[in-house]
Amino acid sequence: MKKPILNLTNNEVGNIVLNSEIFGVKVLPDIIHQYIRYQNAKSRQGSHKTKSRSEVNGRAKKPFSQKGTGNARQGSSKPPNFRGGAASMAPIVRDHSFNLNKKEKKLALRSALSSKLKDNKLIFIDSFKVNNFKTKELNKKLKVFEYSSALFIHSETGIDNNFKLASSNIPRVSILSQKGMNVKDLITYDKIFIEQKCIDEISKRLS
Repeated sequence: MKKPILNLTNNEVGNIVLNSEIFGVKVLPDIIHQYIRYQNAKSRQGSHKTKSRSEVNGRAKKPFSQKGTGNARQGSSKPPNFRGGAASMAPIVRDHSFNLNKKEKKLALRSALSSKLKDNKLIFIDSFKVNNFKTKELNKKLKVFEYSSALFIHSETGIDNNFKLASSNIPRVSILSQKGMNVKDLITYDKIFIEQKCIDEISKRLS
């Protein structure tokens, strides 16, 4: 699968042959959805908490006699039906995350990349290197790609500092290391820009 390599001014500077087993697989919406659920669940704090019957202030003694008062029988002043009592079936501190095996994670990432490539939303850039850190100049260059939001994926070796500084003030533009590439970001952003030197890293990671 041959695709063009562009520069930051949207001019073609070469070609690259992509691994069809990484960038050309069948798109599986269900596995993509499962991965996003996995990400969202893992990021939940899970610190919601209310007091149980063993934690609220109150007496374990019967509040009134079992019979003769006309009231419903009670064994304590801590149940939910009493003022100041415990909450019924209340939330407790818990971990919302669940496991997703490696094969499912890789398949979800391959599906997300293939989906973006199929929609012509995956763009391969020769280098993210720019001459200065002027946001205005970089924004002017990137406008030719006509995106509503953009994610720039760079190699593990790092990204050009000028590009990092210049892009930090552009709305709806983010940068991410190949190591942190995930399905949620791939699906959320309109266009994905991948640096040429990290294509092999992605292929190696997902093979």
